[in-house]
Amino acid sequence: MLPPPPTTFARYVALGDSSTEGVDDPDATGGYRGWSQRLAERINTTQGGGLLYANFAVRGLTTRQIRDRQLSAALALRPDLATVFCGTNDVTSSRFDASAVAADIAHLQHALVQAGATVLSFTLPDLTPLIPLARLIAPRIAALNTALAEASRASGAILVDFAAHPVATDIRLWSEDRIHANSAGHARIADALAQALHLPGSNDDWRAPLPEYPPPSLRQTCAAEARWLRRHLLPWLWQGLRKQSSSDARQPKRPHLAPP
Repeated sequence: MLPPPPTTFARYVALGDSSTEGVDDPDATGGYRGWSQRLAERINTTQGGGLLYANFAVRGLTTRQIRDRQLSAALALRPDLATVFCGTNDVTSSRFDASAVAADIAHLQHALVQAGATVLSFTLPDLTPLIPLARLIAPRIAALNTALAEASRASGAILVDFAAHPVATDIRLWSEDRIHANSAGHARIADALAQALHLPGSNDDWRAPLPEYPPPSLRQTCAAEARWLRRHLLPWLWQGLRKQSSSDARQPKRPHLAPP
């Protein structure tokens, strides 16, 4: 068993894609808050201040792009805490190389741990309950989670296994696109990571199921599927055909250390 992480942190750096950027968890300024920001704020509060926080996340990046574009800059900030969440854009791409993704995950975790950081990662749940078509990529998600587990055991990173808990695919924790968490989902992720860090006041309530609710009617389900197809799937497919990425021309969210 790994020893508990330190109780205080000075420099927290987040690496990742749109999830780490906080997409679909709006803040009061027209941007996004997200689980990483929520976690940083919680750490800063519980330890009485003193935390500096940077976030290199850019939506649309693959694991290799995160390694190439974010790792060196993150290491230069000498973090004692780092979060690494990646892989969604790998498993949804036209091509998926499980061994290459596994190697990149292992490299990211190992480099940060060797530099002295406590590293947190978490698994991606099977999206089939949210998107029936996602059964086509379920084996990829399973391979990604296996890579995360193996890399974490080897590096000493802390892995939170969201995929093991049914609440992870409760549609009420996901945004309309069914790829990004909504504000309630981001809050649950932050709560889970806080517990993994043994922060004061943290617990396992994040695993608890939401209250039961009446299932939607067939008409409501068909309407929701048609809306998702029109608003999200077709634009995503068109973007892919044009070989565009949501990361194009985007800069890291918060590349400099500052109080959260």
